[in-house]
Amino acid sequence: MPETIPHTELKAKQREIRDGFPETMGLRVHRAISWIGRSEASHEDHDVRFVFLWIAFNAAYAGESEFRSIARGERSTFADFFNNIVALDGEQRIYKSIWQSFSGPIRMLMQNRYVFNPFWQHHNGIDGYDDWEERFRTSAHSFAQALQSQNTARTLSFVFDRLYVLRNQLVHGGSTWNSAVNREQVRDGAAILGFLMPVFIDIMMDHPDEDWGKPFYPVVE
Repeated sequence: MPETIPHTELKAKQREIRDGFPETMGLRVHRAISWIGRSEASHEDHDVRFVFLWIAFNAAYAGESEFRSIARGERSTFADFFNNIVALDGEQRIYKSIWQSFSGPIRMLMQNRYVFNPFWQHHNGIDGYDDWEERFRTSAHSFAQALQSQNTARTLSFVFDRLYVLRNQLVHGGSTWNSAVNREQVRDGAAILGFLMPVFIDIMMDHPDEDWGKPFYPVVE
């Protein structure tokens, strides 16, 4: 089973090679590593850990184009990032982590209706979602196909689609801190992000000259 890359190891690598980083990429990595480090200090608080790790994810992927094109949506930007990061993952570390380390938690996440957006659309009376159960089954089947065929970018898109619903529940006040309700998906979501985010950042540092996009909030003196 692969081991999680600790914040201290990421930080040491960044300090050693950051002089060769393009400015925008260096800023992304610096910010993401800082939030990964903060998440480690909240190891027992799964709600807080998840939020800090999602901020690290935002620091890594979110760019100027996302903010300029609201219609495109965050999930489309996710897909671009996943395609890029997976293409650079020559050792298939992301796929191996999903298959070997977190196949159980990820499968549980995919089987949980409470992190499936059409379920909530239907529950809130929005037209067009009466078939959420059929969509749920179809999504689970498509996810299994993507995993079996080692389509890692598509697998990540399915996983983060569920994590995005969980993110919305937490950030938009749709859950109670440390609640006993739906505790498993918060714990598993934090664990999944806690493993994947350091791998994402490590791959980015190995390929600093790739176009990782321009952050919308640069440092302004």
